Amino acid sequence: MQAATLKQNPDVSVIRDMIAGEMDSGAWTAWIAPLNFEIEGSVLVLTAQNQFSADYISGVYGALLKNVAGEFGLSVKLVVRGVAPSTIANDNNVQSYDAPATDDAVASVAFDAFISSDENAFALTAAKRVASAAVSFSPLFIYGPAGCGKSLLAGCIKSESENVILMSGAGFVSEFARALKNRNVFAFKDFCRNCNTFILDDVQSLAGKNATMDEFLQLVLDLRAAGKNVVLTSTVAPNALTGFDRRAQSLLASGLVVDMAAPNANVKREMLVRAGVKSDIADAIAKRVAGNGHLIAGVANKIKTYSELMGTDATLDVVEHLLADTLEKSKTPVSMVKMMCEKLGVSYDAICGAGRSKSLVLARQIIMVVLKKSTRLSLAEIGNYVGNRDHATVMYALRQIEKMQSSDLMLSAQINQFIAECK
Repeated sequence: MQAATLKQNPDVSVIRDMIAGEMDSGAWTAWIAPLNFEIEGSVLVLTAQNQFSADYISGVYGALLKNVAGEFGLSVKLVVRGVAPSTIANDNNVQSYDAPATDDAVASVAFDAFISSDENAFALTAAKRVASAAVSFSPLFIYGPAGCGKSLLAGCIKSESENVILMSGAGFVSEFARALKNRNVFAFKDFCRNCNTFILDDVQSLAGKNATMDEFLQLVLDLRAAGKNVVLTSTVAPNALTGFDRRAQSLLASGLVVDMAAPNANVKREMLVRAGVKSDIADAIAKRVAGNGHLIAGVANKIKTYSELMGTDATLDVVEHLLADTLEKSKTPVSMVKMMCEKLGVSYDAICGAGRSKSLVLARQIIMVVLKKSTRLSLAEIGNYVGNRDHATVMYALRQIEKMQSSDLMLSAQINQFIAECK
């Protein structure tokens, strides 16, 4: 009786409520709530803001929408605001796109060039699977601090895969703008889709570029639907990308998300040796060079250049003099805090300030725990080094992180790495 009543008197507000009840609240808010609902005869017409939203909703929530609409005797039609339902012909036959010869932001290198560590073994294995075209996940989203090897890993995938397009985020923005200016955007789209693997390095560069971002997200959907691989790198996890709405964040996180850590002492030593630094000098300075691959490359280059220009090998005393502005001095609580701030992507002033955002509080709590486990500071002293927090605040941070570590292996690994670097 109730089903018959629903079919005779379909009501948009009731339909919306039923759909909301079948979905996670976050997904409803991000995807379905913004749609315009209308009933035209026996059809429930849902209007999306852009083609990306329409395609994503159709692929992920199409069955759910169809089932709910069926309860009211309605079919579903998903349309895009301001776009006629008729098919628009693509005149690619009269367009051409001249791709740049190379994207110098990312070099193509073999996997042997990547120095593995326990912290980055998962990311390396995932990258090799992508290169072998034997994956069931797409996109592969690799994130980590600057200098941890994300771009190097992207270059490894490129070198050992067939038919790969690799662009930096800034390069994609530039090329899309050029295609719009030259009126050959259809040809640019075809170029990006004509590959087995598409790699975008530094996806965070798309932030604030709405038209470019919509085009890229549509590209990700199209490539994934065609069974092709997408690899993305970023300095932060998908849910921490600023300038990306929840729709974009959820799509970028829908494949496999892996994090990368900054090089540890063993990796830094191996990087220096491979760059031509003598092993005894590499042993002596590896732990005193900040965990940033770019900085380590600069250190190696400075030592090699000195030897070439002066015609003699650099001794340890000479190296310490050359790198006086680079090598870390003896560790102090303040230097430890600043080191962790850099790797966590927050400022030292923010950690010591009054900010209470979720990400900032978590970073502050992590720093407190590391100081507790790697030094002999009292709880009151630890509080002083993170903005004069009191004893109770530090105790609360220790309890919260202990609970989180029991279920978050990545957080636990990150904290253990910080402790090792601070001791």
